[in-house]
Amino acid sequence: MGRFFWKFLLSYWAALLLVVLGIGLTTWLYRLADEGRDASLESGPRATFVAESAAATLRHGGVAALRGVMEEWRRHGDVELYAVDASGRDLFGRPVSPDVLERARARAESDLEWKGARRVDLPGGESWILFVPIGHRSGLARFFRAGAPPSPWVPLLVGAVVSLVFGAALAWYVARPIRHLRAAFASLSAGHLETRVAPLMGRRRDEVADLGRHFDEMARRIQSLVGAQRTLLHEVSHELRSPLARLQAATGLARQNPQKLESSLERIEQEAERLDDLVGQLLTLSRLEAGVADASRARLESTDLVDLVASIAADARFEAESCGKDVVFSSHGETVADVRAELVGRAVENVIRNAVKFTAPGTVVEVTAGADAADAAFLVRVADRGPGVAESDLDAIFEPFYRGAAGSSGPGFGLGLAIARRAIAAHGGRVDARNRPGGGLEVEIRLPVGAPGLLPHRSA
Repeated sequence: MGRFFWKFLLSYWAALLLVVLGIGLTTWLYRLADEGRDASLESGPRATFVAESAAATLRHGGVAALRGVMEEWRRHGDVELYAVDASGRDLFGRPVSPDVLERARARAESDLEWKGARRVDLPGGESWILFVPIGHRSGLARFFRAGAPPSPWVPLLVGAVVSLVFGAALAWYVARPIRHLRAAFASLSAGHLETRVAPLMGRRRDEVADLGRHFDEMARRIQSLVGAQRTLLHEVSHELRSPLARLQAATGLARQNPQKLESSLERIEQEAERLDDLVGQLLTLSRLEAGVADASRARLESTDLVDLVASIAADARFEAESCGKDVVFSSHGETVADVRAELVGRAVENVIRNAVKFTAPGTVVEVTAGADAADAAFLVRVADRGPGVAESDLDAIFEPFYRGAAGSSGPGFGLGLAIARRAIAAHGGRVDARNRPGGGLEVEIRLPVGAPGLLPHRSA
C-alpha cells in the first residue's frame, strides 16, 4: 500500500475515533445528569463510609455526638451530611425534599453494596435516615444537576461537527494538489514548458507528490526536446546555407563565363554530394533520436564485433596514410553478438575517422577492441594525438553540429560523434571521451553484453 493510502486511512480512522469519543463523552454526561435527576443521592465508597461513620456515632454517642461530628465536618467543608428523623426534619433544620427523603429511605433498605444512606433506630424508639445529597458533589456532577440534562441532539451535533471538520480538511488535502496538477497540465498544453509543480507540493511525501515530480520530469524532458529541436533546426538552416550559397555562386559563374562551365559543374557536383551527405546524416540522426530505424536496417545480425572494428580500422589506415598519419589496431579475444551491424559499424567508423581527422601528422591513432569479462561488455578504445578538447566540452562534442575550437574551420558538419553516441545508446551502450596525458583524445565505446539488441553468442 502507498503512503497516500495510509494517510487517507489514518485520517478517516482518527475522525471516526473522535466522533465515537465525542458521542461517548456526551452520553456519559447525559447519564450523569440523568442520574442526578433520578437518584439525587451520593453513592459509592465515600458516601457509604460517611453514612456508616455517622450511623456508628449516632448509635454509640447519641444525637449530641452526631451533631458535634456533623458540625466539625461542616466547618472543614469535607462533606454535607443530612440526618432526618421520622417526622422528616433535618437535625440542623435544613429543608429536605420529600422525593429525596423517600429515595434515601429506599436506598437505606436496599441490598446495594454502596448504598450511600443508612437508617439508624435508637433504643428510645427514634429513627433517623442519614445520607449525602448529590447536589453536594463537585465538578461535572454539580454542573449537570437534577433537572438540567444535556439535549439528546448533542451527540449528533458533536458527530456532525467533527466529521465535517475532518472531511473538509481531508478534501482540501486531496483536492489542493490535484488543482495544481490540473493547472500545470493546462499551462503546459498552452506552451509554457517551464511550468513546474514540485514547489507547490510543499513537504508532501506521497503518491500525489510523486506524480508532481514525474510531471516535472516530463516537462523538463519536453522542454529539452523542444529546445534541442529548435537548436537543430537553427543549425541545419545554418549548415544548408553555405553549400546552397556556393551552388548559387557556381551557377551564376557558369552563366556569366561559359569557359568555366566545367569547373562550375564540378563545384555544383561537389556541393550536391555535400548536401546529400548532410541530409543522409540528418536522417540517420533523426531515426536514432526517435528510437526507430528503417526496417531493412533494424534487422539484427550475428556479427563478430572484433572483425567489424578491424575492417573499419584497416580502411581508416588506408586513408590516414595519404595524410602522413597511421592507424594501429590491436584486439584480445573475440565477441560474436546479434547487433544492428550497420549502426554499430557507422558509430565506430565515425569515432575512428574523427580521430584520424584531428590527430597530428606523423602520429598514430590507436584502436583497441575486445571483451571486458568483468563488466560483460565489448569495449572499443580510440586514442589520437590531436589537440584534445576542453574539459568542459567533453560531453558537448557529442551534441549535433558541435565542432569545438579545433574543428570549427575544418570539413564536416559536427554530426559524426552525435550519431555514434545515439547508435550505441540504441544498443544499450554508451560512448565517453576523455583527454589523454601528453595531448590527444581517447573515446571509449562500451556495448553491454545482454542488452536489448546485443545478444551474446560467445566471448573469450
